[in-house]
Amino acid sequence: MTREQRLEALRDEIRRHHGCGFEPCETSTHAVPGEGTARARVMFVGEAPGAQEDRTGRPFVGAAGKLLDELLESVGMTRDDVYITNVLKARPPGNRDPRAAEVAHSWPWLEQELAIVEPDVIVPLGRHALARFAPGLKVTEAKGKLVHDEAGRALFPLLHPAVALRARDRRQELFDDIAGLPAALESGPGVRVAREEAEPESVQRQP
Repeated sequence: MTREQRLEALRDEIRRHHGCGFEPCETSTHAVPGEGTARARVMFVGEAPGAQEDRTGRPFVGAAGKLLDELLESVGMTRDDVYITNVLKARPPGNRDPRAAEVAHSWPWLEQELAIVEPDVIVPLGRHALARFAPGLKVTEAKGKLVHDEAGRALFPLLHPAVALRARDRRQELFDDIAGLPAALESGPGVRVAREEAEPESVQRQP
């Protein structure tokens, strides 16, 4: 299977998931798998789908998603260039914070997305998403900087776009922080990119 085929199979698995007993999976309208290119060098990771995402089954399509589109444009990127997903694949009732057991239940899907896409840089959006990769690291201290988790994965934390919607003075802060992403990307892992360019599409890839 190609990388794209593996990713689409995972998306179908997430969309069909039900009956596990975890509240977000049982009460949400749609499960929300990640979206974007299977060969993205950058993966944006939020915490969980919101109301608009729950209605459409797509990640970051509400007001925060529109701001994310603007942020991408500011560094010369579009959604077609990146992969966008969440730690949780279903909206918690009332938009409450996910519970530890719900995160543990959903985490293997994110790990599979990471294994398939193999991004050079992961961008956790907000403190909750960052906590899943680097517990104890504060997003206010790490935002706009290249850091690494215990697995050695390159992280470039940012404030969640929703923060700028609630506090307009944080909007420019977000744009200032993401401006460092291209440089962080160039200083991060680059071996995979060269390998992928040389790898024929028909080559079978192992998980």
